[in-house]
Amino acid sequence: MNKQAIFPVSRRGVLAAGVATATLTGGPLSAQETAMPPEGPPPTSPVTLKVNGQTHRLDLDNRTTLLDALREHWKLTGTKKGCDHGQCGACTVIVDGRRINSCLSLAVMHDGDEITTIEGLGTPDRLHPMQAAFVRHDGYQCGYCTPGQICSAVAMLGEIKAGIPSHVSASLEAAPEATVDELRERMSGNICRCGAYSNIIEAIQDVAGQGAGGKA
Repeated sequence: MNKQAIFPVSRRGVLAAGVATATLTGGPLSAQETAMPPEGPPPTSPVTLKVNGQTHRLDLDNRTTLLDALREHWKLTGTKKGCDHGQCGACTVIVDGRRINSCLSLAVMHDGDEITTIEGLGTPDRLHPMQAAFVRHDGYQCGYCTPGQICSAVAMLGEIKAGIPSHVSASLEAAPEATVDELRERMSGNICRCGAYSNIIEAIQDVAGQGAGGKA
């Protein structure tokens, strides 16, 4: 079969048609004509946060996440930026008693809230019980996920104490117990790339008042 009959337009013809079209439309726009109009400063809002017992007020870009506000504006770098997509839990902080992924929450959403980061749980000379348990049970290796693990564990035990069930709770009405299965399910949003999960569970059980494999 004659290819010329199937594709009657040659490469030279396509180029010629392009030149003709550009000529008719006045040619490409200049860089000045295609430039976006100048934008003003990004919109900001005054935000007051009570972080680790201290009140702070800043004017923040409305797009600033709580994670970036803590790290970049309040210089609390204990809270880590891992995946920045809410999938690893390294950025977990406690807001009004509840654990959240701070990378998924805007700072302006927490105006007036009380926030606790790893720096607010304890100090090197006076560790929080959960921090001390992580040390005793070697619940960390590289340590990058540890602040989020500890904040999550502290708030998670509060959930159990409050009677909040999980997906593996045997009953929605009975008080949940801090079993290994419960702890694993409730901590599943916190990823440890080093694989220190068994030691983390032992540390949490220690704080919950358990032995290595017992129940609360």
